[in-house]
Amino acid sequence: MQLPPDKKIYFLSDFHLGAPNFTSSLLREKKIVAFLDNIKKDAAQIIIDGDIFDFWYEYKTVVPKHFVRLLGKLAEITDSGIPVALFAGNHDMWMLGYFESELSIPVYFQPKTFEWNNRKFYVGHGDGLGPSDHGYKFLKKIFRNKFCQWLFGQMHPTLGMAIANYFSKKSKQKTGLSDANFLGENNEWLVIYAREILAKEHFDYFIFGHRHLPLNIQLNNNSRYINLGDWITHFTYAVFDGYNLELKKWEE
Repeated sequence: MQLPPDKKIYFLSDFHLGAPNFTSSLLREKKIVAFLDNIKKDAAQIIIDGDIFDFWYEYKTVVPKHFVRLLGKLAEITDSGIPVALFAGNHDMWMLGYFESELSIPVYFQPKTFEWNNRKFYVGHGDGLGPSDHGYKFLKKIFRNKFCQWLFGQMHPTLGMAIANYFSKKSKQKTGLSDANFLGENNEWLVIYAREILAKEHFDYFIFGHRHLPLNIQLNNNSRYINLGDWITHFTYAVFDGYNLELKKWEE
């Protein structure tokens, strides 16, 4: 795809709406909506790289309430002809067609490659990639299992959502401090993963979320690794103008 003049590709991730409570999430949601409203004037495409919600599960006829401002803004953007793509994260991987049917937003569960202006992008949420974290990789197989998802769906939504939100918050308490620490280029597991891919195929940019830490690392003379940070404490995003990719912070 060749970008039209003065058009850009925007990347952002990790809103975690719902955590730690509704009040703070509402403030964050309004900030995200303001950002989307601001970029729609020159966006050729918007890519959301996972974990919009701290937990999301689509029952057959029920979806979680709250955050209608964001859903409405996304519908407005896609209705205007601007494509939006979403990568499911580890907190909202239970997406079963609602975003596609209601918002015209394709949902990807694995990393995907894109090409704009002869630049190659490798994009994914980032969970379960790279070395180690074998415990989560095992859990992810269970979470993505169709039968296990069906079993969870048999619970009443009030009970199911309460259980899921409880464990989501426990998980965040366990990993919250480690998410804020830079491990060094040789120990960041998504950097290791990107270098393994580079050994087989060239990409100009690797773009991930999940890590909650804004990172911009030169992998070699022609490739960079970008972690998008989050919209909890950093409010960072990446933008590609057809020539360069920049990691920026949103200031209203």
